[in-house]
Amino acid sequence: MFNAYHSLAISYDRLTQDVDYRATVAFYEAILQREGLKPRTAVDLACGTGSVALLLAQKGMKVTAVDISEEMLCVAAQKAQGLSHPPQFVCQPLERLRLPRAVDLAVCALDSLDYITDPEACQEAIKRVYKHLNPGGCFIFDVNTPYKLHAMDGQVFLDEDDDVYCVWCGEFDCQTNVLSYGMDLFQRKGPLWERSFEEHQEYAYSREQLEGYLRKAGFTHIEVYADREFRAPEETELRIYFKARKGIRK
Repeated sequence: MFNAYHSLAISYDRLTQDVDYRATVAFYEAILQREGLKPRTAVDLACGTGSVALLLAQKGMKVTAVDISEEMLCVAAQKAQGLSHPPQFVCQPLERLRLPRAVDLAVCALDSLDYITDPEACQEAIKRVYKHLNPGGCFIFDVNTPYKLHAMDGQVFLDEDDDVYCVWCGEFDCQTNVLSYGMDLFQRKGPLWERSFEEHQEYAYSREQLEGYLRKAGFTHIEVYADREFRAPEETELRIYFKARKGIRK
């Protein structure tokens, strides 16, 4: 049972103010420009509170935003109020992705694929992304590297502001290849503080593993980049980006 991003949803944006979503979307645009693409429709996979989906919608794309967490989607829908063409929000796991129509672009930001800790389910999710792309469509996503996830073992992290306090510690299991971190969350409720707990897990997918999943799904023109840079990743890279294309039918 997926239990992450429930209590955290309402405080997520406050705790991630250091995340530069505009830079992420700008890198997507740079990739699309290199590919000669101008997508009109897009799906934001594991959209969270919708920050990327809203930016894509503001650029004129018709966006579908998918996430497994109802709580995160509720926050995203609230943020989308006032947009002339807001994204359509859908609650479903990526390995069971079903869209009413194919799209030109699929994106998945902030190592969301790592949260699929069953490699077979991850492979199925990638197959479904391929299925729901138009011919010539583009899939862009990023993951945390195994180097980063291994390095987080035993590390304690703290995020806070005036109304929320979050502390968590990473534990990497070499047998399962999964980083787990229990997150203690304290949120202000009037004069009191409410405590909750969530467990998050990420699978350490290798570059070769994900490239294999993409090829098996049918993707071509696969390229791997360093973190928002058009260069080959180094061994000590913390985050890498993937770009893949769905073949054009003859």
